[in-house]
Amino acid sequence: MSLKRHVPNFITILNLLCGAIATIFAVQGNLIMAALFVALGIFFDFFDGLAARALNVKSEMGLQLDSLADVITSGLVPGIVMYQLLVRALPGTVKPVSNWTDSGSWWEWDFPTLALVGLLIAAASAYRLAKFNIDDRQTDSFIGLPTPANALLILSLPLILAFQPNPWAVELILNEWFLIGLTLVSCYMLNAEIPLFALKFSDWSFKANKLRYFFLGFCLLMLILLQFIAIPLIILSYVILSIIFPDRKENLKPTES
Repeated sequence: MSLKRHVPNFITILNLLCGAIATIFAVQGNLIMAALFVALGIFFDFFDGLAARALNVKSEMGLQLDSLADVITSGLVPGIVMYQLLVRALPGTVKPVSNWTDSGSWWEWDFPTLALVGLLIAAASAYRLAKFNIDDRQTDSFIGLPTPANALLILSLPLILAFQPNPWAVELILNEWFLIGLTLVSCYMLNAEIPLFALKFSDWSFKANKLRYFFLGFCLLMLILLQFIAIPLIILSYVILSIIFPDRKENLKPTES
Protein backbone atom coordinates (compact mmCIF):
# COMPACT_ATOMS: atom_id res chain seq x y z
CA MET A 1 0.00 0.00 0.00
CA SER A 2 1.44 3.35 -1.04
CA LEU A 3 2.30 5.69 1.82
CA LYS A 4 1.13 8.68 -0.17
CA ARG A 5 -2.48 7.55 0.34
CA HIS A 6 -2.08 8.31 4.04
CA VAL A 7 -0.54 11.77 3.71
CA PRO A 8 -3.85 13.72 3.48
CA ASN A 9 -5.37 11.72 6.36
CA PHE A 10 -2.29 12.39 8.49
CA ILE A 11 -2.71 16.11 7.88
CA THR A 12 -6.40 15.80 8.79
CA ILE A 13 -5.44 14.09 12.05
CA LEU A 14 -3.19 17.07 12.83
CA ASN A 15 -6.29 19.26 12.36
CA LEU A 16 -8.20 17.05 14.80
CA LEU A 17 -5.39 17.15 17.38
CA CYS A 18 -5.23 20.94 17.14
CA GLY A 19 -8.97 21.01 17.78
CA ALA A 20 -8.61 18.73 20.81
CA ILE A 21 -5.89 20.94 22.30
CA ALA A 22 -7.96 24.06 21.55
CA THR A 23 -10.90 22.44 23.35
CA ILE A 24 -8.81 22.04 26.51
CA PHE A 25 -7.72 25.68 26.38
CA ALA A 26 -11.29 26.86 25.70
CA VAL A 27 -12.67 24.90 28.66
CA GLN A 28 -9.96 26.43 30.88
CA GLY A 29 -10.94 29.91 29.66
CA ASN A 30 -7.71 30.54 27.75
CA LEU A 31 -9.46 31.75 24.62
CA ILE A 32 -6.32 33.20 23.01
CA MET A 33 -4.54 29.84 22.95
CA ALA A 34 -7.78 28.22 21.82
CA ALA A 35 -7.92 30.65 18.89
CA LEU A 36 -4.28 29.94 18.05
CA PHE A 37 -4.81 26.18 17.82
CA VAL A 38 -8.06 26.58 15.88
CA ALA A 39 -6.19 28.73 13.35
CA LEU A 40 -3.49 26.06 13.12
CA GLY A 41 -6.14 23.38 12.68
CA ILE A 42 -7.81 25.34 9.87
CA PHE A 43 -4.38 25.66 8.24
CA PHE A 44 -4.07 21.86 8.23
CA ASP A 45 -7.69 21.59 7.07
CA PHE A 46 -6.84 23.61 3.98
CA PHE A 47 -3.77 21.57 3.12
CA ASP A 48 -5.26 18.10 3.58
CA GLY A 49 -7.58 18.71 0.64
CA LEU A 50 -4.75 20.29 -1.32
CA ALA A 51 -2.55 17.24 -0.66
CA ALA A 52 -5.34 14.85 -1.66
CA ARG A 53 -5.79 16.61 -5.00
CA ALA A 54 -2.04 16.93 -5.64
CA LEU A 55 -1.40 13.23 -4.90
CA ASN A 56 -4.67 12.13 -6.56
CA VAL A 57 -5.64 10.08 -3.51
CA LYS A 58 -9.09 11.50 -2.71
CA SER A 59 -11.24 8.99 -0.86
CA GLU A 60 -14.57 8.66 0.90
CA MET A 61 -12.74 7.95 4.15
CA GLY A 62 -10.79 11.19 3.79
CA LEU A 63 -14.04 13.11 3.32
CA GLN A 64 -15.58 11.60 6.45
CA LEU A 65 -12.41 12.07 8.52
CA ASP A 66 -12.17 15.70 7.39
CA SER A 67 -15.69 16.41 8.63
CA LEU A 68 -15.10 14.61 11.93
CA ALA A 69 -12.01 16.74 12.54
CA ASP A 70 -13.91 19.89 11.60
CA VAL A 71 -16.67 19.05 14.09
CA ILE A 72 -14.08 19.47 16.84
CA THR A 73 -11.86 22.28 15.50
CA SER A 74 -14.51 24.38 13.77
CA GLY A 75 -17.62 23.29 15.67
CA LEU A 76 -17.05 22.31 19.29
CA VAL A 77 -14.34 24.89 20.04
CA PRO A 78 -16.31 27.91 18.73
CA GLY A 79 -19.31 26.68 20.74
CA ILE A 80 -17.27 26.55 23.95
CA VAL A 81 -15.71 29.94 23.20
CA MET A 82 -19.18 31.46 22.74
CA TYR A 83 -20.24 29.83 26.02
CA GLN A 84 -17.23 31.37 27.78
CA LEU A 85 -17.99 34.81 26.33
CA LEU A 86 -21.60 34.54 27.50
CA VAL A 87 -20.43 33.56 30.99
CA ARG A 88 -18.41 36.80 31.06
CA ALA A 89 -21.21 38.88 29.59
CA LEU A 90 -24.21 37.70 31.58
CA PRO A 91 -24.93 39.83 34.66
CA GLY A 92 -24.90 38.48 38.20
CA THR A 93 -22.91 35.74 39.87
CA VAL A 94 -23.67 32.11 40.50
CA LYS A 95 -22.81 30.35 43.75
CA PRO A 96 -19.85 28.06 43.05
CA VAL A 97 -20.08 24.35 43.69
CA SER A 98 -17.98 23.48 46.74
CA ASN A 99 -17.30 19.80 46.04
CA TRP A 100 -19.14 17.57 43.62
CA THR A 101 -18.58 14.60 45.94
CA ASP A 102 -20.60 16.23 48.72
CA SER A 103 -24.09 14.88 49.20
CA GLY A 104 -26.54 16.67 46.93
CA SER A 105 -23.91 18.82 45.18
CA TRP A 106 -23.38 16.65 42.10
CA TRP A 107 -26.35 18.24 40.30
CA GLU A 108 -25.33 21.87 41.00
CA TRP A 109 -23.40 24.05 38.58
CA ASP A 110 -21.40 27.27 38.77
CA PHE A 111 -22.31 28.93 35.48
CA PRO A 112 -25.34 30.84 34.16
CA THR A 113 -27.60 28.38 32.36
CA LEU A 114 -28.26 30.84 29.54
CA ALA A 115 -24.59 30.61 28.57
CA LEU A 116 -25.29 27.12 27.23
CA VAL A 117 -26.95 28.82 24.26
CA GLY A 118 -23.42 29.22 22.87
CA LEU A 119 -23.15 25.46 22.40
CA LEU A 120 -25.83 25.66 19.70
CA ILE A 121 -22.93 26.61 17.42
CA ALA A 122 -21.42 23.16 17.95
CA ALA A 123 -24.75 21.49 17.18
CA ALA A 124 -25.37 23.59 14.06
CA SER A 125 -21.81 22.95 12.84
CA ALA A 126 -22.20 19.17 13.23
CA TYR A 127 -25.49 19.28 11.32
CA ARG A 128 -23.92 21.41 8.58
CA LEU A 129 -20.99 19.01 8.17
CA ALA A 130 -23.22 15.93 8.07
CA LYS A 131 -25.43 17.60 5.47
CA PHE A 132 -22.38 18.62 3.45
CA ASN A 133 -21.18 15.02 3.19
CA ILE A 134 -24.40 13.86 1.52
CA ASP A 135 -25.20 17.00 -0.50
CA ASP A 136 -24.30 16.53 -4.18
CA ARG A 137 -25.22 20.12 -5.04
CA GLN A 138 -22.06 21.56 -3.51
CA THR A 139 -19.63 21.36 -6.40
CA ASP A 140 -17.46 24.46 -6.83
CA SER A 141 -19.33 26.41 -4.18
CA PHE A 142 -20.73 25.91 -0.71
CA ILE A 143 -24.34 26.13 0.41
CA GLY A 144 -24.28 27.83 3.77
CA LEU A 145 -21.31 29.29 5.61
CA PRO A 146 -18.38 26.82 5.86
CA THR A 147 -17.57 25.82 9.42
CA PRO A 148 -13.95 27.13 9.32
CA ALA A 149 -15.20 30.57 8.27
CA ASN A 150 -17.73 30.56 11.09
CA ALA A 151 -15.05 29.42 13.54
CA LEU A 152 -12.80 32.33 12.54
CA LEU A 153 -15.72 34.71 13.07
CA ILE A 154 -16.39 33.47 16.62
CA LEU A 155 -12.71 33.15 17.59
CA SER A 156 -12.02 36.71 16.42
CA LEU A 157 -14.10 38.06 19.32
CA PRO A 158 -11.71 37.16 22.19
CA LEU A 159 -8.79 38.26 20.01
CA ILE A 160 -10.38 41.69 19.59
CA LEU A 161 -11.01 41.89 23.35
CA ALA A 162 -7.39 41.00 24.11
CA PHE A 163 -5.48 42.93 21.46
CA GLN A 164 -7.81 45.72 20.27
CA PRO A 165 -9.91 46.58 23.34
CA ASN A 166 -11.58 49.66 21.90
CA PRO A 167 -14.37 50.71 24.29
CA TRP A 168 -17.10 50.34 21.66
CA ALA A 169 -15.84 46.88 20.65
CA VAL A 170 -15.61 45.66 24.26
CA GLU A 171 -19.08 46.97 25.07
CA LEU A 172 -20.55 45.30 21.99
CA ILE A 173 -18.80 41.94 22.35
CA LEU A 174 -19.59 41.64 26.06
CA ASN A 175 -23.27 42.43 25.52
CA GLU A 176 -25.19 39.22 26.19
CA TRP A 177 -27.91 40.03 23.64
CA PHE A 178 -25.33 40.64 20.91
CA LEU A 179 -23.70 37.28 21.68
CA ILE A 180 -27.01 35.42 21.74
CA GLY A 181 -28.06 37.12 18.49
CA LEU A 182 -24.71 36.30 16.87
CA THR A 183 -25.07 32.67 17.98
CA LEU A 184 -28.49 32.38 16.35
CA VAL A 185 -27.33 34.10 13.15
CA SER A 186 -24.28 31.84 13.08
CA CYS A 187 -26.43 28.71 13.38
CA TYR A 188 -28.70 29.95 10.61
CA MET A 189 -25.88 30.90 8.24
CA LEU A 190 -24.17 27.52 8.67
CA ASN A 191 -27.24 25.78 7.27
CA ALA A 192 -28.81 28.47 5.09
CA GLU A 193 -29.62 27.72 1.46
CA ILE A 194 -27.24 30.45 0.30
CA PRO A 195 -24.55 29.56 -2.29
CA LEU A 196 -21.10 30.85 -1.32
CA PHE A 197 -17.99 30.61 -3.49
CA ALA A 198 -15.15 28.34 -2.40
CA LEU A 199 -11.53 29.46 -2.25
CA LYS A 200 -10.42 26.44 -4.26
CA PHE A 201 -8.32 27.02 -7.38
CA SER A 202 -8.75 24.46 -10.17
CA ASP A 203 -6.18 26.52 -12.09
CA TRP A 204 -4.28 29.75 -11.43
CA SER A 205 -5.62 31.82 -14.32
CA PHE A 206 -6.84 35.29 -13.44
CA LYS A 207 -9.87 35.09 -15.73
CA ALA A 208 -11.29 32.00 -14.05
CA ASN A 209 -10.51 33.22 -10.53
CA LYS A 210 -11.08 36.97 -10.62
CA LEU A 211 -13.42 36.93 -7.64
CA ARG A 212 -11.07 34.76 -5.57
CA TYR A 213 -8.02 36.93 -6.30
CA PHE A 214 -9.98 40.08 -5.52
CA PHE A 215 -11.26 38.62 -2.26
CA LEU A 216 -7.83 37.44 -1.13
CA GLY A 217 -6.35 40.86 -1.88
CA PHE A 218 -9.21 42.50 0.01
CA CYS A 219 -8.61 40.18 2.99
CA LEU A 220 -4.91 41.01 3.10
CA LEU A 221 -5.57 44.76 2.95
CA MET A 222 -8.23 44.59 5.67
CA LEU A 223 -6.02 42.54 7.98
CA ILE A 224 -3.16 45.01 7.56
CA LEU A 225 -5.38 48.00 8.26
CA LEU A 226 -7.74 46.64 10.92
CA GLN A 227 -6.05 43.52 12.28
CA PHE A 228 -8.47 41.25 14.19
CA ILE A 229 -11.41 43.63 13.78
CA ALA A 230 -11.13 42.88 10.07
CA ILE A 231 -12.16 39.23 10.49
CA PRO A 232 -15.91 39.80 11.08
CA LEU A 233 -15.91 42.32 8.23
CA ILE A 234 -14.17 39.81 5.95
CA ILE A 235 -16.75 37.09 6.72
CA LEU A 236 -19.58 39.55 6.07
CA SER A 237 -17.95 40.64 2.80
CA TYR A 238 -17.55 36.98 1.80
CA VAL A 239 -21.29 36.43 2.12
CA ILE A 240 -22.18 39.68 0.31
CA LEU A 241 -19.76 39.01 -2.58
CA SER A 242 -21.10 35.47 -2.97
CA ILE A 243 -24.65 36.78 -3.26
CA ILE A 244 -23.72 39.56 -5.71
CA PHE A 245 -21.39 37.41 -7.84
CA PRO A 246 -22.65 33.81 -7.73
CA ASP A 247 -20.06 31.27 -8.89
CA ARG A 248 -21.74 28.90 -11.32
CA LYS A 249 -18.68 26.99 -12.42
CA GLU A 250 -19.07 23.23 -12.00
CA ASN A 251 -16.15 21.33 -10.55
CA LEU A 252 -15.28 18.63 -8.04
CA LYS A 253 -16.85 18.80 -4.60
CA PRO A 254 -14.62 20.89 -2.30
CA THR A 255 -13.66 19.95 1.22
CA GLU A 256 -15.06 21.92 4.15
CA SER A 257 -12.30 24.55 4.35
